[in-house]
Amino acid sequence: MKPITTIYKVFIIFFLLLSSSSIQAQFPLSTNQDKEEEAEKIPKDPLGRRTPRGTINGFIDAMAGLNYNRAARFLNFPASISTQEEKERIIQILQRLFDQKGNIEPYYAISDEPGGELDDGINEDLEKIGSVKAEDGEKIDIFLEKYEDEEGYSIWLFSDETTRAISTLKTANPALIDQILPESFKKYLWGGVPAGQWVIALVLLVLSYFISLLVVSIIIFLLKKLWKKARHSPISGIITALKLPIKLYLAVWIFVSLSRNLELSIILRQKFSAITITVGIAAILILLWRLSDFIGKITQEKMVMRGNPAGVSIVLFLQRAAKIAIVAFGIIGILGAVGIDVTTGLAALGIGGIALALGAQKTIENFVGSVTLIADRPIRVGDFCKVGEVTGHIEKIGIRSTRIRTLDRTVVTIPNGAFSSDTIENYAHRDRFRFISVLNFRYETSSDQLRFLLTELRKVLYKHPKVYEDPARIRFIGFGAHSLDLEIFAYLDARSYDEFLEIREDLMLRMMEVVDRSGTDFAFPSQTIYFGKDKGLSKEKSAEAEAEVENWKKEWEMPLPQFTREQIDALRNKSSYPPEGSSTGIEKSDL
Repeated sequence: MKPITTIYKVFIIFFLLLSSSSIQAQFPLSTNQDKEEEAEKIPKDPLGRRTPRGTINGFIDAMAGLNYNRAARFLNFPASISTQEEKERIIQILQRLFDQKGNIEPYYAISDEPGGELDDGINEDLEKIGSVKAEDGEKIDIFLEKYEDEEGYSIWLFSDETTRAISTLKTANPALIDQILPESFKKYLWGGVPAGQWVIALVLLVLSYFISLLVVSIIIFLLKKLWKKARHSPISGIITALKLPIKLYLAVWIFVSLSRNLELSIILRQKFSAITITVGIAAILILLWRLSDFIGKITQEKMVMRGNPAGVSIVLFLQRAAKIAIVAFGIIGILGAVGIDVTTGLAALGIGGIALALGAQKTIENFVGSVTLIADRPIRVGDFCKVGEVTGHIEKIGIRSTRIRTLDRTVVTIPNGAFSSDTIENYAHRDRFRFISVLNFRYETSSDQLRFLLTELRKVLYKHPKVYEDPARIRFIGFGAHSLDLEIFAYLDARSYDEFLEIREDLMLRMMEVVDRSGTDFAFPSQTIYFGKDKGLSKEKSAEAEAEVENWKKEWEMPLPQFTREQIDALRNKSSYPPEGSSTGIEKSDL
């Protein structure tokens, strides 16, 4: 299977599984439809107590409206508590305890499902929504419990154990903020909370930010003073990216801590919980956004230094995709924090993602191909290569396609998906050039003449400084239809194809001289008819070649079937290259 096809299919399968799992596991369409049908069958509770979040919302709203009679309907009282006055007293104690360093989970963290949170590690009919502290310091967890209303449908109420525990406590002392605020700031209520507390909350917001700014500035100042690397890139860039998110997150933490220690009203703190969570999410989003900018910038600089402009395009594309994902998940997170149900939207995104993946099949395939080319780097701009049937120089590697300048000076554009999946032969990565040729000699050539040719032609290879010794071979390979055949095989040390042609040309000319000295000649094809006076073979040269071979035999120096190590070392680099008389071989110092 072709690599890019495999990568593309894996990518699509992963994307579809991710989308389908997010739809089915987290926000299943069928389950949503079942829930909607089930919800239609269950009558709506006037107080919104069908879910834990609805119960807390209703209870806070009732306390904000000072409607303790309505607030009492969110609690399950023991049978011993029957009078309205006693119920209102317990609610007021609970509110006072919540105000005095008690806490309720933010709205987004409280389940909005009729069945509650099933994987919280406690009884499925119980939901922990916060805690309070008694005057003696004892911590009391506050639970909601699932009960049945008059019609037999499930509702969530403060559990009878929680109510019983609260009923045993005495009225707590006034909250710290009530002791600080003048009476004039307590007269006017806004949302069930004295206007003075709203002013204090706004002051705390501003104060928290300035404290955070001061703390972060001092830390950065000391860090740059004590750590030299913090003054230079890339550490300085990381510090810059972290500065604002840390300030925001620290400001949120300081505000929550101050508001709880000043014992601001639980109603006000619960209203501000959405703001603090939103600012916290925004801080994380800003951090991710800045880190993506920083990483993208560093990566682009490295790509430019390596001379890889196509890599810069890929980095920019990935950076933009990351920012889109940051914004999308940020919006979803913020909407969830403020209590807006994003289930339907996420399900739509999952379906849209599947449609996008199927519709953008070729685009994704080309993009994955681009990433493969950048990561694997089988080619670079300027390389001479062969892709399929196209041969030429690589001019540009883009996000969608790659351009090749052919030998005919035309430009061929190949989509990166097809490019990466095709066979790529890169000549630019060649470390040596192959020299292979078959010499055909006349059948009149004697065996000793062939021995002479084999020996002297090998000497030509061994002597030449541009020929690799291993494997430099010349062998008598067979009897052809019209010739005796000798095969030459060697690798040449050349920096370019033009230099290879020069070296090969020089070797072939030297070999022609050896053939001339041997007394034989190259064979003509037997099917060719030609007329002319044949000079025949030179008897003198034939006799000389045969005599030299006979001398080798007598001296036991015939280098066949192979040269000895001593003979090769004695011949090494004895030839001059460029050859004598060549203008390219003249040095200025020799003039």
